[in-house]
Amino acid sequence: MRTRHLFLAIGLAAVWGFNFVVMEVGLRHFPPLLYVALRFTLAAFPAVLFIGGPRVPWRWVLTAGATLGVTQYGLLLLGMRAGMPAGLTSLVVQVQAVFTVILAVTLLKERITTRRVAGMGIAFAGLALIALDLGNGGPIGAFVLVVGAALGWGAGNIAVRKAAPPDSLRFMVWLSAVAAVPMLGLSLLVEGVPRLEFSTEGTLSVLYVALISTLGGFGVWGFLLKRYDASVVAPYSLLVPVFGMSSAALFTGEPVSPVKLAAAALIISGVLFAGTRPASRTASAGKTSRRSPEPGPPDPSGSHREASTRA
Repeated sequence: MRTRHLFLAIGLAAVWGFNFVVMEVGLRHFPPLLYVALRFTLAAFPAVLFIGGPRVPWRWVLTAGATLGVTQYGLLLLGMRAGMPAGLTSLVVQVQAVFTVILAVTLLKERITTRRVAGMGIAFAGLALIALDLGNGGPIGAFVLVVGAALGWGAGNIAVRKAAPPDSLRFMVWLSAVAAVPMLGLSLLVEGVPRLEFSTEGTLSVLYVALISTLGGFGVWGFLLKRYDASVVAPYSLLVPVFGMSSAALFTGEPVSPVKLAAAALIISGVLFAGTRPASRTASAGKTSRRSPEPGPPDPSGSHREASTRA
């Protein structure tokens, strides 16, 4: 990867990591379901009026909107409102990569190796460590909601993999449009008619998650995937919880305990181990191909390179 693209990938991980702190700030001003609805509304409109159709079957747009949009972000924001801190949320939600593997094996009949099973076991051990720690008076219900969000993300990854959109940014705009409508309905049904009061902090929070994190972030992600194999780009997503936990500690004072660090090591190493190939295989593959993809973890957003397209 070229140096400027390397910094672009690291910068994107920083943007997505800091996103969790921004969402925590936004929840001070908006109910969680309304916040999600505003995010997707701004990400979709007015862009959806100018970009043309999604170029994939509508059933996959609707499925991805229901899973990645409504389920993932609905449960994620509900979990954060219920007490899950931003930094810990950025870590826990990364088990979506493990759920993606499980669902791919179950629904797509993909093969699962002993290495993947071991990696998933390591990652779930990290989850168990967090659950045990939160069990001592922590927000265990909020933790369960965030794990549910990770499962929704994994299901959405399968939908995107089946859709294989040729343009990730265009697809994200349509996904946002599809998710915005039910989220607005759920917000009115569950949270009632909102009393909106303008605040600079709340407005900047929504603009950040909608325009910078969602549209800008996936635009950069698609740009990188056009130029490099997904196995080269995907590992940089493992920096998201690193930036998430560090920015939460810096800006909100969220403590980083030894238990959190141990859990982070287990989850990240488990995801990485499950997604890499043994060195002997990659070495032998290099003999038969001059440009073999570098090993990397499962793409957390389910993205594939444009040639094999986007999980």
